[in-house]
Amino acid sequence: MSLLVCGSLAFDTLLAFEDRFADHILPDHLAKLSAAFRVPVMRREWGGCAGNIAYTLGLLGEAPWVLGAVGADFAPYRAHLAANGVETDAIRVLPDAYTAQCFIISDVDANQITAFHPGAMDRSAECSVADLPTLPKLAIVAPSGREGTLKFAEELSAAGIPFVFDPGQELPLFARDELIGLIDAAAYVTVNDYESELLLQRAGLTLAEIADKVDALIVTRGAAGSDIYTGGERLSIPAAALEAELADPAGCGDAYRAGLLYGLAHGLSWADTGHVASLLGALVAEQSGAQNHRFDIDSLAARYRRAYGHGWPLR
Repeated sequence: MSLLVCGSLAFDTLLAFEDRFADHILPDHLAKLSAAFRVPVMRREWGGCAGNIAYTLGLLGEAPWVLGAVGADFAPYRAHLAANGVETDAIRVLPDAYTAQCFIISDVDANQITAFHPGAMDRSAECSVADLPTLPKLAIVAPSGREGTLKFAEELSAAGIPFVFDPGQELPLFARDELIGLIDAAAYVTVNDYESELLLQRAGLTLAEIADKVDALIVTRGAAGSDIYTGGERLSIPAAALEAELADPAGCGDAYRAGLLYGLAHGLSWADTGHVASLLGALVAEQSGAQNHRFDIDSLAARYRRAYGHGWPLR
């Protein structure tokens, strides 16, 4: 085993409301709100940060392991991951819970109403790195629920396994001393641009101070690319150009993180690692859903050459 992905697995149900929420909600009566939206378009997707990251790693041929908690309804998701090269034996099924579920209704102005049921994810601390048959060489601790994140980070650190700390939208769950402890335990930290500002505020540190604590701090900035802070320097990675229309940015960050792990696992330079990660993010942006992109290494290498003007870094 070389790569371990700790984090959430979820079902995403996406609903399209073909009108404007504002025309169906009475602002003077919010205290007794009762609104129903007819949603003729519905799409169900595989999701969760760990699932998204592991799926792309599977396409890259890495056979990653996933550590997380799911519910009794997980069987079809397990089959999907296994069919795409992901090791699922360490995923713990809690028979009295549902797998995490996210329901998102979007109107014609792209406003969204979201309901999230954490389900089994709230009990991810019932999982353990000790559940694995062998220890990984590298891991990522993506959003896993507060207790799960703290536990996975502690276990990986105690075992001397380098890991990427990816707090994501769970940043507000951690106190200042917990965040500093997680950063100190990690070998790498990755956040998007909004999360970076929140991390600085909650941890009371500067970007330079965080970068000094880890081998690298990676900040993704969407269409503006990404910055990798390492060795006292900042390396700016441009976003890879799209070769099709932008379909859905959801999941791009997770694909980027898969590229980050891939580059680290294969000893690539930070520039090459950033380029691979950026390219994978672009592939996801061209598809609806975080796990609907497909590629093989040959097609990915050809696109890499088109994007950067030189060959795939592992050839």
